Amino acid sequence: MERPPLLAVIFGTGFGSGFWPWGPGTAGAFLATILWLAMAVTLHLTTLFVITLILIIVFTAVGIWAANQLEPFWGEDPKRVVIDEMIGMWLPLLAVPAHNGWYLAASFVLFRFFDIVKPLGIRALDRRHGGFWVMADDLLAGIYSLIIILFTQWAI
Repeated sequence: MERPPLLAVIFGTGFGSGFWPWGPGTAGAFLATILWLAMAVTLHLTTLFVITLILIIVFTAVGIWAANQLEPFWGEDPKRVVIDEMIGMWLPLLAVPAHNGWYLAASFVLFRFFDIVKPLGIRALDRRHGGFWVMADDLLAGIYSLIIILFTQWAI
């Protein structure tokens, strides 16, 4: 029996977090939040923003590749592939001040809400096939979360 490529498994599963049996998507988003928080306590705000943006871009490309590599083995949009949740989670974190736990928690809840419920066109993207579309629905969920975080900051 042929095995999927190891590098695709490592990245696609969010460094293994996608193997968490109770909500792999939440585990991937949580890992992304913890990684961001570790950077937030050590980096200047501008550096944090730039690195987060770079991670979103790089992980999107890697995620498309990994999903395309893993779908023949695990089926379309496999639940174990959570790199898409990671990039989706990092999007609203672009607007979160490093010291603000409320915005951090709100970003997590908002992203998971949009990712699970899939309103406003997210479900239509989720129904498409291929690695790009695996990533696209979570990018849109992250964008919606980012917009709400930015609007909240502006309103307050």
